[in-house]
Amino acid sequence: MLQKYGAGPDQIDGMNTDRLREAFMVEGMFTPGRIGFAYTHFDRMIVGGAVPTDSVLGFGDGADVGTETFFEAREMGVANLGGAGWIEVDGARYALANRDVLYIGRGSGAVTMGSDDPAAPAWFYMNSVPAGADIPTRLIPRAEAKVLEMGAAEKSNMRSLAMYIHPEVAPSCLLLMGITDPARGSIWNTMPPHLHERRMEAYCYFQMAPEDRVMHFMGRPDNTRHLVVQSGDIVMSPAWSIHMGAGTGPYGFVWGMTGENQAYTDVDPVQISELR
Repeated sequence: MLQKYGAGPDQIDGMNTDRLREAFMVEGMFTPGRIGFAYTHFDRMIVGGAVPTDSVLGFGDGADVGTETFFEAREMGVANLGGAGWIEVDGARYALANRDVLYIGRGSGAVTMGSDDPAAPAWFYMNSVPAGADIPTRLIPRAEAKVLEMGAAEKSNMRSLAMYIHPEVAPSCLLLMGITDPARGSIWNTMPPHLHERRMEAYCYFQMAPEDRVMHFMGRPDNTRHLVVQSGDIVMSPAWSIHMGAGTGPYGFVWGMTGENQAYTDVDPVQISELR
């Protein structure tokens, strides 16, 4: 369990590239045959990755979160970004195809994960946040996600936004989770940029060619910075920061949020002309 303490807006002026990446990025979570987590101090969200190959991977102990079991006071969303696989929770096995999401409720026991084909393994991306309600574990197939079409071709920001863990699709206590895909020929995501002071957000970029990168912009609107990310990199976006990105090639990203509410529209838009 890595620890990520982040930083405040008054600290980024003194950060070089390496320090900025250390504070706001999680790298190397998708290693074949391994499972890993990072405990962030952005609303105590845990992000993680698991790529089961020849052996089953699992977790459930709560030592790193200060409880007897991992899910004693937490919920989780797991998105499969790779080949077909499965997740077993409390003796129930759920088959996850590419772009399926599993919600795991508070009070669950040990979790095990496997791939149908070790040569084409599942990539399980995890977001876990504190929870104050018991909501049953539920599989949300890709076909059941609520998809919104957003943006405009002339602005190079057409995109589809699929809501998975969301009050309109599958309820949770405080976690929101979904997947966004820019349209062919569009490079920009999350336009216009915005702040949501009552929630933090994590972006996991994926489905990128090895030579491509996304330029992820962050910071206060009048004091921005950028992070260069590759496929599998995770960016933590605190409540005080904008979040938007532009890619050099096709990509998608998983967004996960938590905070005071689940109101997706509780945002403060920022005009492009106001950015510096």
